[in-house]
Amino acid sequence: MSKRIAVLGSTGSIGTQALEVIRENPEQFKVEVLTAQSNIKLLIKQALEFKPNAVVIGKPALFDKVSESLSPHDIKVFVGEESLSQIVEMESIDIVLIALVGFAGLKPTLNAIQHKKQIAIANKETFVVAGEIVTREAARNKVPVIPVDSEHSAIFQCLAGEHYNPIEKIYLTASGGPFFGRTKDELTNVKSADALKHPNWDMGCKISIDSATMMNKGLEVIEAKWLFNLRPDQIDIIVHQQSIVHSMVQFEDGSIKAQMGLPDMKLPIQYAFTYPERLANRFKRFNFADYPVLSFKEPDAETFRGISLAYEALNKGGNMPCVLNAANEIAVDAYLRDQIGFLEIYSLIEQSMLKVDFIRNPELDDYIETDKETRKKARAMINALKPNKI
Repeated sequence: MSKRIAVLGSTGSIGTQALEVIRENPEQFKVEVLTAQSNIKLLIKQALEFKPNAVVIGKPALFDKVSESLSPHDIKVFVGEESLSQIVEMESIDIVLIALVGFAGLKPTLNAIQHKKQIAIANKETFVVAGEIVTREAARNKVPVIPVDSEHSAIFQCLAGEHYNPIEKIYLTASGGPFFGRTKDELTNVKSADALKHPNWDMGCKISIDSATMMNKGLEVIEAKWLFNLRPDQIDIIVHQQSIVHSMVQFEDGSIKAQMGLPDMKLPIQYAFTYPERLANRFKRFNFADYPVLSFKEPDAETFRGISLAYEALNKGGNMPCVLNAANEIAVDAYLRDQIGFLEIYSLIEQSMLKVDFIRNPELDDYIETDKETRKKARAMINALKPNKI
């Protein structure tokens, strides 16, 4: 039988690539649910092609347009945040792909786990915000959580067959983004249009900015801690500009395993759908002759402070990674709107981490309140300050 998949965030970069994988393998996969926040044109187009059981549109004002287009085709239409969380309860769903951006992925992920759905997760923020709760619930419900991020998928693949061999260290590789090698002075006035031009990967706006600030690596460090049960000192970041080695695991005997391939998110998406099996495909193959040099360098954590801020939040623990994530989401949005400068992203996050109340042992409601409090204070700081001054 084909696997029935709910694609949460189907109109984003990961969601659209997941649908490419499904389109190429109609006998293996079936789309059961599609969701989008506001891109109704693409959502309707996807629904008419894949004929899901149901769709969810996030913005209530768009419900009527989606319903008018899809109801005649016997596709159920739901609306809002609660529907997004509840839709994963459908008995007909086998796998839930969490391709949502930011904090929005937390509630649907937890609800899917509690209803014992296999999770393919491309939403690192869920683990950053509440990794302890997510891993605890996944273990309690015996639900597999398969990472889709290229780096964590690489680690996951390197660990296949190594269950009884302790990890000494992992290396998360980073492309360095579009500004690698630049100084603070050179970054002062860089525009969002330039930050969005990633050299290797095709990604959405938010993650492209996170890559430019290297905050994405910081978030991935926190995610890796929970996914693979590691200490912060067991997680290193290494800049690998070619984006061919997607990450590495070093075992206690000193040997290192690396997962390699061309930078194409369809491969980790497909692997998450088919694990533990591998499925033949027509993806472009890596050719060593095209990459005679694979280089590795230390990241500049002093200039790209997303890394150091993330380690600081991880080491402090409690709700501090949640503060980091919420402040980063607000800062990235403000930067994309030209309300703050590139380096002010770090300053806004740092100030938020100082101003938001610290909770050492938070539960889910505490994370939700922390997220709200952080966003409120971060927006207030932006509104209170002159452009590019934090």
